[in-house]
Amino acid sequence: MPESTTAPTGGPGPAASIHDIGYRHYEGPRLGRAYARRSLFVQSLRGAYGLGRAARTKVLPMLLLAVMCAPAAIVVAVTVFTKARDLPLDYTRYAIYLQAVIGLFLAAQAPQSVSRDLRFKTVPLYFSRPIERADYVAAKYAALSSALFLLTALPLLIMYVGALLAELDFADQTKGFAQGLVSVALLSLLFAAIGLVIAALTPRRGFGVAAVIAVLTIPYAAVTALRGVAIVQGNTDLVGWLGLFSPITLIDGVQSTFLGAASAAPEGIGLSTAAGSVHLLVVLGLIAGSLALLMRRYRKAGL
Repeated sequence: MPESTTAPTGGPGPAASIHDIGYRHYEGPRLGRAYARRSLFVQSLRGAYGLGRAARTKVLPMLLLAVMCAPAAIVVAVTVFTKARDLPLDYTRYAIYLQAVIGLFLAAQAPQSVSRDLRFKTVPLYFSRPIERADYVAAKYAALSSALFLLTALPLLIMYVGALLAELDFADQTKGFAQGLVSVALLSLLFAAIGLVIAALTPRRGFGVAAVIAVLTIPYAAVTALRGVAIVQGNTDLVGWLGLFSPITLIDGVQSTFLGAASAAPEGIGLSTAAGSVHLLVVLGLIAGSLALLMRRYRKAGL
C-alpha cells in the first residue's frame, strides 16, 4: 500500500504530503555506451530495409534489392546457357552500370535514418543516455554503409557463385570478385557519408530525398557532358581529371587505377597513377569531411 507522510511546510497553510507510489529503482546491469552504440547500429541497419517496421516501408528497399540482383542472375544464366569462358560483365563494372538504383536506395534511406530524429526532436533523448555524439554518428554511418554494401555486394556474390557453377577459372573469378568487393566497399563508405550529411541538414524527408538525388545525378551528368566536349576538342588529358567532380566517377577513377578495372570514361581513357592517387585522396577527404560536418551538425541538434 502506498504510504504518505506529512511534513511541515515552514509557514501557514495545509501541510504538504509526500506519497510513496511504489516505484522501484532499477537494479539490473548497466550495459554502457558500447551496448547502446551497437543497438543503434542494429536498429538503423534493420530500418534501412524496413525490418521491424510497417509492411509498406519494406516495399521500396526490398524492390531495389531485387532490381540490383536481377541483372546478376541474368548474367549467370547467359554464361551458363552459352557456355561462355568468362562473365559478360566485370565485377567492378556492376555497380557503375546500376548506379541509378544505388542512388535511389541512398536517397530513400539516408533521410529515413536521420531526418525523423531531427524532425521529431528525439536526438536529445539519445544523448540523455550513455551515448555520445560520436557514437550516434558512428552507428548511423556504419549502418547505412553496411546497408549499401549489402545492396551492392549481394549481386556480386550471385555472379561469383554462378561463375563457379559454370566451371569458370577459379583464380580469375576469385580475383575479380575480391576486386569488386573492394570497389563496392569504398563506394558504400563514400555514398553513405555524402547521403547522411545531406539528409542531416533538413528535418524534411522530402527535401533530403531530392537533395541526395540532385547531388548524385547533376554532377555526373555535368561530368559526362564535359568529357564529351573534351574528347571532341582532342583534350583527352582533361577527361580523367573531370572525374573528380562526381561521386561515381571518383570511384571509377580509383578502381581503374588501383584495381585494374576498365575505365567508364569515354573511349576507355584511363588515368595516370598520379591522377588515380588524387581521386583516392579526394574520396578519403570527402568521407572524413562529411563525418566532421555530421559531428558539427549534432552538436547543435543535441541541444
